[in-house]
Amino acid sequence: MKYYVNINAFRDGDGSEKAPFRHIQDAASVARPGDEVLVAPGLYRESVDPKWGGTEEKRITYRSLEPLGAVISGAEALTGWIPYEGSTWVNRVKNSLFGDYNPYTTFVGGDWYFAPQVRHTGAVYCNDQVLYEATSLEECLRGQVYASSWVPEESIYKWYTEQDGDETVLYANFQDLDPNREKVEINVRRRCFFPSETGRGWITLSGFVIEKAATTWAPPASFQDGMVGPHWSRGWIIEDCEIRFSKCAGISLGKYLDPENDQYFTHKHVKSPTQMERDAVCRGQYHGWTRENVGGHIVRRCNIHHCEQGGIIGRMGCVFSLIEDNHIHHINNMQELGGAEIAGIKLHAAIDVIFRRNHIHHCTMGIWCDWQAQGTRITQNLLHDNQAPEGAVKAPGTMANQDLFVEVSHGPTLIDNNVLLSKASLMMATQGVALVHNLILGSFVSVGAGVDQDIHGVNQPRYTPYHFPHRTEVMGFMSILHGDDRFYNNLFLQAWPVSPETESAGNMGFGSGRNEEVGTHVFDEYPTDEEWLSLFHMDRPANYFELLPAHFAKLPVRAAGNAYFGGAKAWKKEQGALVDGSSPVTVTLTEEDGRPVLRTNLYEFLGDYRCGVVTSDTLGVAFEPEERFETPEGETIVFDRDYFGAHRGVAPLPGPFAEGGAVIPLL
Repeated sequence: MKYYVNINAFRDGDGSEKAPFRHIQDAASVARPGDEVLVAPGLYRESVDPKWGGTEEKRITYRSLEPLGAVISGAEALTGWIPYEGSTWVNRVKNSLFGDYNPYTTFVGGDWYFAPQVRHTGAVYCNDQVLYEATSLEECLRGQVYASSWVPEESIYKWYTEQDGDETVLYANFQDLDPNREKVEINVRRRCFFPSETGRGWITLSGFVIEKAATTWAPPASFQDGMVGPHWSRGWIIEDCEIRFSKCAGISLGKYLDPENDQYFTHKHVKSPTQMERDAVCRGQYHGWTRENVGGHIVRRCNIHHCEQGGIIGRMGCVFSLIEDNHIHHINNMQELGGAEIAGIKLHAAIDVIFRRNHIHHCTMGIWCDWQAQGTRITQNLLHDNQAPEGAVKAPGTMANQDLFVEVSHGPTLIDNNVLLSKASLMMATQGVALVHNLILGSFVSVGAGVDQDIHGVNQPRYTPYHFPHRTEVMGFMSILHGDDRFYNNLFLQAWPVSPETESAGNMGFGSGRNEEVGTHVFDEYPTDEEWLSLFHMDRPANYFELLPAHFAKLPVRAAGNAYFGGAKAWKKEQGALVDGSSPVTVTLTEEDGRPVLRTNLYEFLGDYRCGVVTSDTLGVAFEPEERFETPEGETIVFDRDYFGAHRGVAPLPGPFAEGGAVIPLL
């Protein structure tokens, strides 16, 4: 059955084409498996809570009749501003507008939130630009630049809130703008399209603009809020949407509410947040976390931007999903929020998740796979400018910037055919990673670090789970030994200057001493397969005590077919690498006709250097789960397709492109 919705209809109807509903929620309350909800262009100021899910055979589809014509907004227009002082104006809103959730009394904060908890989940917008929240009326009146902002010229527009009886009082410094002549809105609703109950699966959301919701901080062991999301269900498709201006997360593929482990550390303190992460995995299994019940979502062709925690976030509910062809950009650029859950995409337990053909830039981090990145594949993506601009002051609670971060996972994590152009390409506080046919202009950081903590002089290792291949069931828990990494057929270029104080690999933890030198040399002290196996004395019976050091030694590394330019350094044990530190190699990214274009002379200096064809058999298995680097279906991967999907021959070029060139359009 088809239901029609049109906010501009003369009056509420019955959902027929001649008498459409005026609100999407009216259709969402009656749509059943196999039904389609067709939404006319217009602005829908509502929070849609689908009451029913579809089935694998009969989905429920919500479609904007005009692509990006239907806008679901969490905000309300606010007029009637009164001059207060200078360029600052004041407005008063009755708290009855907000119901049981007032974004102007609710602070952003919770587990893994490291910034001061002084920002509200509410926001003020002027002409679709978010104003910065001041922590005092005096700061609002001054309207000065926020030094940590990545867009400082926008940070002079401020707002401040306080309560007065049953009213929310809003002050806003609009500088030279008259708010009564501009489009001014405030966050009112917490979410835009999100079922309140779990298990509402097999829904398609297509072609909408989703914007301006007062979402809450979404840590991984707690309920994970978002403007739009499946809420712990199966088989959603979110496609061709624009997701913008969430206070915290845009799309949540994440965790359900478990009252016994929700913001546990924040409220109770007595167990470490890492322990509560382990509890969350086991409790999730108790509550039905299997591939038959949860995950298997598709997020494709979406434009996701200007969200202040993450574009896409999720813990466990993201498993077996496909995230492809999205444009994710300008995430956390205000730098008002800080913590361990901020990135263009931040997923825990990205089991068999594929990130494919995404363009991710101007984010504090590009893709962050935290815990259980097992069967994860990051392929054919373009990432650049995921770093703070020159001169920006580090904000309290913020973390390091890089294109990719894989943390405390056991693999297999496969990173292939990507273009990684930021100053730091990959933070590797993990093991079991394979990099194949990438172009890498930035450094590897946190190699062998950023995992354990020293408490009272005792090392406290971070144990994380690994799983039976292509399943969610836990196979075991283990600390991170580091290594078990592979580097095949990559192009490395030292594109960024090395600061004198970070010239040595040295301490590559989350704090000072970040490595800025490009290449695999950071693994110089890691063994080869042969050296590692020799620790176990395979020629005689095993002795438990004798082999204890071997069981906790660094795992081996493999490297072949890589090329290094501009001072990039090779692993000292790699055989047959091309190392050219003298040729004037350049790689630049420009925008031409709205498309990113790579310009390089690299292939002039590559000469006749070629490498071998890599397959899943070349890469072998990740050590702890003993799982191959393979497809989610368990099939062998042959890396004979490049960044564009073009075919590679029998002697391929290193890097992501089957054919070199001086000018390479990337999208």
